[in-house]
Amino acid sequence: MANGKWTKKELLSRPVEHVDITSFDARPIIDSYREMAYSSRTLAHAADIYSMMLKDKDCAVILTLAGSLISAGLKRAIVTLIENNMVDAIVSTGANIVDQDFFEGLGFKHYIAPGSPEAPPVDDMTLRNWMIDRIYDTYIDEDDLRACDAATHEVFDQFEPGAYSSREFIEAMGAYLANSAKYSKNESIVKTCYQKRVPIFVPAFSDCSAGFGIVLQQTEAIEQGRGLVAFDSGKDFRELTDIKLACKDTGLLMMGGGVPKNFAQDIVVAAELLNERKGGKARGDIGMHKYAIQMTVADSRDGALSGSTLREACSWGKVDVVHEQMVFGELSALFPILASDAYHRKNWKGRKGFKFADLFEKGDGVPTFAAKKKAGAK
Repeated sequence: MANGKWTKKELLSRPVEHVDITSFDARPIIDSYREMAYSSRTLAHAADIYSMMLKDKDCAVILTLAGSLISAGLKRAIVTLIENNMVDAIVSTGANIVDQDFFEGLGFKHYIAPGSPEAPPVDDMTLRNWMIDRIYDTYIDEDDLRACDAATHEVFDQFEPGAYSSREFIEAMGAYLANSAKYSKNESIVKTCYQKRVPIFVPAFSDCSAGFGIVLQQTEAIEQGRGLVAFDSGKDFRELTDIKLACKDTGLLMMGGGVPKNFAQDIVVAAELLNERKGGKARGDIGMHKYAIQMTVADSRDGALSGSTLREACSWGKVDVVHEQMVFGELSALFPILASDAYHRKNWKGRKGFKFADLFEKGDGVPTFAAKKKAGAK
């Protein structure tokens, strides 16, 4: 900073560092919290439920992500869970998966903003003029985001014309990173899930850099007189429902709420409808989610989905109430404690990943670089 004035280079000089849940043992904290009250006790109970999920070897864990989590520094924690077979499927917003994780997989960074959001040293109009995007107290270089948009366009353009689930596109994005000498060493949720055969679903896939990529692909295809590729959210729902049909017992680890929360909960109802179609019961033959945790800052006062309780979801036939816990608090502060506790309790030891991505055959028109690399899966 010179003469009290910041430069763009100075504002984008302090990268966000991702928390390493293996570097500290949160078990003593959780053990203490269990004998306290308020959010400390609910967090301890949630940690106990997650450990129960991992100990239950027949239970698949579905992680949902909403809010700006990867930019906040939670990528490494989530990658650690995936690497150690502590997550079997992910449902997320597009921002976490594309604008933040795939973005960092390409080698780009999120940066810590100087000062505080309440007293920023640089106003937002100046940031706009400098092509710096702000998420609360973090910055992103818009030029880097444009490069991310272009990379999604490049991936999508390798598909044959047709409609695909977000899972298929994200698998191709994971392969794009994993099979590239330039990007394969970069830490990424998308890449790790591709390697571990953990499917990722983004129901609102257009609501992120993937949306810009598909706009570019479709516009160019129209101009050049060739076929378009498109996102098929219905196929997302059907594929995630197939996971529920393939695995009787499922548990939810939900960070935030919104579309990922409801999408993951609704697969119970969708599975029941398919079961009823084959002559089964409308309710009863398909088990509700056996375990459920939600961490959120939302509450239930306005009736919005993000703050609706897990007990409310029971009335819809989605979540059992035997092992469920709402934790009201901010995710970047609470999730590392829960994840570290689960990692160090080691109930995941000996647990084999379900590799649900292998449920789905490689469809016609999927680019060759997205072919399954089963030999590389661990």
